[in-house]
Amino acid sequence: MSTEAATPAETLTERVVHFVDSVIAPIAPAMARGAGPSPKDIASAAGEAGLAGILTPHELGGAGGSHQDFAYFVESVARACASSAVILDVHLSVGTEPILLFGSAEQKHRYLPALARGEMLAGFALTEAAGGSDAAALQTRAERDGNGYRLSGAKTFITSAGAADLYVVIARTGEGTGGISAFLVESAWKGVSTGAPFHKMGLHGSWTGELILDSVHVPVANRLGDEGVGFRVAMAALDSGRVGISAQAVGIAQGALDVVVSTSRLRLGRSGAVDEVTLADLEAQTVASRLLTRHAAALVDSGERVTLEASVAKLYSTDTCVAVAQHAVDMCAPESADEYHPVAIRFRDAKACQIYEGTNQIQRMVIARQLLR
Repeated sequence: MSTEAATPAETLTERVVHFVDSVIAPIAPAMARGAGPSPKDIASAAGEAGLAGILTPHELGGAGGSHQDFAYFVESVARACASSAVILDVHLSVGTEPILLFGSAEQKHRYLPALARGEMLAGFALTEAAGGSDAAALQTRAERDGNGYRLSGAKTFITSAGAADLYVVIARTGEGTGGISAFLVESAWKGVSTGAPFHKMGLHGSWTGELILDSVHVPVANRLGDEGVGFRVAMAALDSGRVGISAQAVGIAQGALDVVVSTSRLRLGRSGAVDEVTLADLEAQTVASRLLTRHAAALVDSGERVTLEASVAKLYSTDTCVAVAQHAVDMCAPESADEYHPVAIRFRDAKACQIYEGTNQIQRMVIARQLLR
């Protein structure tokens, strides 16, 4: 049985394959150079394909898919272009899913159809410069202001900063983890601005930067859930989001492995040597990563707590992704020394997977603490 890209539902699979082949693969070289379409254009194209709202119910304009569908989609996109994958992953998971889980009926009807059509692009704003991996060390504040709040602070390393239309913003309304709330902030509102995109090691087609909130008035109607539940919103988003990053890592690893296999076949045809042991190990590790990711996605679909399994999948698949990409550079040398060789691109893109949605050092802490509970 093939372990490559499971087929959750035939019609969705066909849409994903067509989208990747016709939209993502042709722009991948330009995205790797930071010269491709904008994140908003990527989301719009996904919307036209009926894929910008995979997790959103049919009645709200989405595809009504599962987390297994979502993981399959992200892996398939990442196999061709990691930059496009992270844009869509953030949009679908941490950008949209908190509204699905914690939003009011009015919020869902106001935002989810436009997000599912790709008319709006979603972002997630938790990380701050002073907080690092400590999600509770927030300095962005939300002060009561009549029938609303005033948000002031700065977020950093925000995916799609400068392109997103709607951000899920986590801010402090009190003390401790019980003094954190979540808000839906539109980019067009007065006081919302972004810095210039960061120049990153990889993922050059994905915009990453600062989100600046300068006394932004946010109506009570745009608070996500009750006041004080923001930490729970963030943790729930990250549990599910780690499934998406695991899928992205599997896609990058598979894309690198594809190149190694094709290169090895050419070399065998020229009577060259191939490192069969390493090639077999890379395949085994990529398959194991896919199965761990698929297992975590299935648990999310079943409604079970997934903190442990999502962290295991994220840790293993992203470490594997980096290792596979590094071996791919070695096995495709000397051509892979070119900075735009397909495995060189994936090697640079891979590293971020070990960092965002919780560093792998944090994943090890989460796993150990879950075991010791």
